[in-house]
Amino acid sequence: MSNYEIYIAIAIMTLVNYFTRVLPFLFFKKNDLPSYIVFIEKFFPAVIMTILIVYSVKDIDFSLAPYGLKEIGAILFTAVLHLSLKNYLISIFAGTIFYMGLVQYL
Repeated sequence: MSNYEIYIAIAIMTLVNYFTRVLPFLFFKKNDLPSYIVFIEKFFPAVIMTILIVYSVKDIDFSLAPYGLKEIGAILFTAVLHLSLKNYLISIFAGTIFYMGLVQYL
């Protein structure tokens, strides 16, 4: 790529990034949000946690050793962490790091 093409790509990415941040303020000028946005805001973290759990256990063969103990251990670790801290972000990241540590080192 030439320098000209790189500058054009940077300009396009800048505009796209700017408009994705400005558009919600244009659509929701009033103080109250639509009910579907409030619903998504309330339940989206739990949906993400559920998707991560299903993804982590979808390929487990419970008839072979270690019988899914790494995955079940990571799920339990994440659940205990979330119940104690009540923070989805920390729970997801720490649970993922814990699971990756189990997979890599055990």
